[in-house]
Amino acid sequence: MTLAKALNRSLRKALEDDPGVLVMGEDVGRLGGVFRVTDGLQKDFGEDRVMDSPLAESGILGTAIGLALGGYRPVVEIQFDGFVFPAYDQIVTQLAKLHARSHGTIRMPVVVRIPYGGGIGAVEHHSESPEALFAHVAGLKVVSPSNPSDAYWMLQQAIRSDDPVIFFEPKRRYWDTGEVDEAAPAPLHRARVVRPGTDLTLVAYGPMVRLCLEAAEAAAEEGRSLEVVDLRSVSPVDFDTVQASVSKTHRLVVVHEAPVFFGAGAEIAARITTRCFYSLEAPVLRVGGHHAPYPAARLEEHYLPDLDRVLAAVDHALAY
Repeated sequence: MTLAKALNRSLRKALEDDPGVLVMGEDVGRLGGVFRVTDGLQKDFGEDRVMDSPLAESGILGTAIGLALGGYRPVVEIQFDGFVFPAYDQIVTQLAKLHARSHGTIRMPVVVRIPYGGGIGAVEHHSESPEALFAHVAGLKVVSPSNPSDAYWMLQQAIRSDDPVIFFEPKRRYWDTGEVDEAAPAPLHRARVVRPGTDLTLVAYGPMVRLCLEAAEAAAEEGRSLEVVDLRSVSPVDFDTVQASVSKTHRLVVVHEAPVFFGAGAEIAARITTRCFYSLEAPVLRVGGHHAPYPAARLEEHYLPDLDRVLAAVDHALAY
């Protein structure tokens, strides 16, 4: 099934299993969401559980926080990544802090679903990658699936979590298809080696995992063996899995769509440089967006990481 359909089925399962689960957001009900991720849910579960909200992101998050205080598990959809910022105050000053502020007596089981990233030719404010802004905030969990199976299982795990989870959905991968594994899923914040290799480690999450797999395939034609690690979680980061991979390959390239400057890759590079100082045979390199506002759609191919940029970083690291 497609990644979008896997998310739809995951939401349906959560609504069936727990009457405290609610879905809310702009156009999630009658329309079924801009990307049809919530298609059919309001018809089957009613307007009391799948609710169309006003166009007011701060109000949506504030309502979700109140519902969580009342014992519900709200799943909030922010229609596009760039629309989350009116709700940023509610997320970082209330949602992220109430658990600590109450000395653990208040739980905040809120999931904030955010379609993010570029590659779909969208207009301004529809292609942002703001995950580092949320990963920097203590009290928030930040995750991003890269395939339909992870999308299905990770969303259910996020909904069952008593911590607030920012759930970034790579919108350019909504129509990618794959099998949904019926086996027990990996823990929500566990990274996974999706392609073994020996010469260099590529670390990515969300939309860039497929690109890194393509890079590994291209490198294999030249006799180079690249290991690909799907991070899955941006906060917390499973540094143990990354460390184990780099200890074997001795080189690391981190890839994400977001700007490289102060991005998630910087934290990974710093931690792995410390952990693998005596194993690394080259500096940790990063491939990502430029330190500039996201451009108009006709220019986004020059902004986003592509196969050539990833392979250039691989060549640079292997040249040491």
